[in-house]
Amino acid sequence: MTSDVVSVTNGVAGYDGRPVLRDVSLTVTAGEVVAILGANGSGKSTLVRAVLGLVPLSAGSVTLFGRPARRFRQWHRVGYVPQRLGAGSGVPATVAEVVAAGRLARRGILRPPGRADREAVAEALRAVGLADRAKDPVATLSGGQQQRTLIARALAGRPELLVLDEPTAGVDAVSQEAFAGALRDFTAGGGTVLLVAHELGPLRPLISRAVVVHQGVIAHDGAVPDPAGHHAAPDHDHVHPHGPEEPAGLWSAR
Repeated sequence: MTSDVVSVTNGVAGYDGRPVLRDVSLTVTAGEVVAILGANGSGKSTLVRAVLGLVPLSAGSVTLFGRPARRFRQWHRVGYVPQRLGAGSGVPATVAEVVAAGRLARRGILRPPGRADREAVAEALRAVGLADRAKDPVATLSGGQQQRTLIARALAGRPELLVLDEPTAGVDAVSQEAFAGALRDFTAGGGTVLLVAHELGPLRPLISRAVVVHQGVIAHDGAVPDPAGHHAAPDHDHVHPHGPEEPAGLWSAR
């Protein structure tokens, strides 16, 4: 029997009175890797933010692990990597310190870190190929490495659900491959993934289902569609700018 990790029913959401999601329904079951695809401004990022409670629904409902999202409190079960947020952000922290912050939801703020926390941080850094940079300041990393740091931060909490908003956008090929490997390991361990993407690149073989959002509604829910136009070219690199689709992401879901 499959269990629903995420369920959105007839979701409606918008910003400043402008509707962005219109009567959207989506279910993600345990062990799935679901990619939400769509053009800039389609509402795909709004959908994942509504799942996490970062964007309120004006109608419809969301459940997480079978509980209504408004009553959900087990945020250690969810790891979130927001869209294109520099891990440095002017904070003089090391890579390991940023990743260790991912343990707080599970450990609690008042308890000091223990061996399990240190092991989880080391494992997460290995998963994204940054074990050798653990003691380096985040500000010295490339953009792709900073994004990998944020992915490690989410993995360190050992979540059951990983939610990622355009994790490979504008990221170098080496970091994209490292991220794909980390995601492969996470799903092999039984994890569930919901990710937003403009295009999939090396993540494509990992995706079990694609949901295409178009003008605030779900236009496709099934097999991953073939890329079209210049995105289909093997040498196409996604480093072009994004439109002002939605407000900037947050460090964590809660």
